Amino acid sequence: MGLTRIMAAGGLMLALAQPAAAQGFTPPEGCTGFMTVQSRGCRVSNHYHCEKDAPGDQWRADFDQQGVFFLSRIDSEAQWVESYEMFPTVAQVMDPNPQDPASFTELLGGTDTYAFSLSKDNGERSEVSGFDRLTGRTVVIDGIPLEETAFEFTETSIGGSVLRRARGREYIHRDWRLFFSGPTEWDAGDGSFVPVDGSPVQFIFPGEPGFAATQPIFDCDAILSQSPVFDLLQRVRHDQ
Repeated sequence: MGLTRIMAAGGLMLALAQPAAAQGFTPPEGCTGFMTVQSRGCRVSNHYHCEKDAPGDQWRADFDQQGVFFLSRIDSEAQWVESYEMFPTVAQVMDPNPQDPASFTELLGGTDTYAFSLSKDNGERSEVSGFDRLTGRTVVIDGIPLEETAFEFTETSIGGSVLRRARGREYIHRDWRLFFSGPTEWDAGDGSFVPVDGSPVQFIFPGEPGFAATQPIFDCDAILSQSPVFDLLQRVRHDQ
């Protein structure tokens, strides 16, 4: 990741932290928002494209009740390219030459497996492996047909310790080449699976009420939104 990328992301995070962000999400210069998604689990996500990125790259900015907490970029195969956790800011990138690159194209044929490694700018590294599989079921959410997937993945430290595991259902839109969260079970490394559901509820497009919103509206109970379980939602592989 180049210095320009880090500065651009840092500038966006700083801008979103200001009170004006409550008026609506504004992408960085040279970028255009194309969709806002209100999801369960007290999260709203703003999706955008940037002119300087490779064709097919997509960004997403996630907000909870306190503001922006996560930025991520994926490529045309929905590979996790880079992400930024906030407060404190930690950047993470996918390492070059993955053992088994994730492939949205392969998934559209029925099943995709993957194995790759990740590096954070604080020196932490991890390895991720798993699979996605189409179930053959289509669901309609807010008028949008989505294909259901079954998935399972494990993230380990370089030393082999399990950091987190997940299994469950997600949704894809093949034309948008995007994944969306679904009913999932999470293990934060202690061997206990906990159910979480960050499924989309509303898809909002430019010109519609609620587009560029930065305040989530579903499942925003103050106690639940602050629990460690909901903190795991930001670490979903496809949602980073």
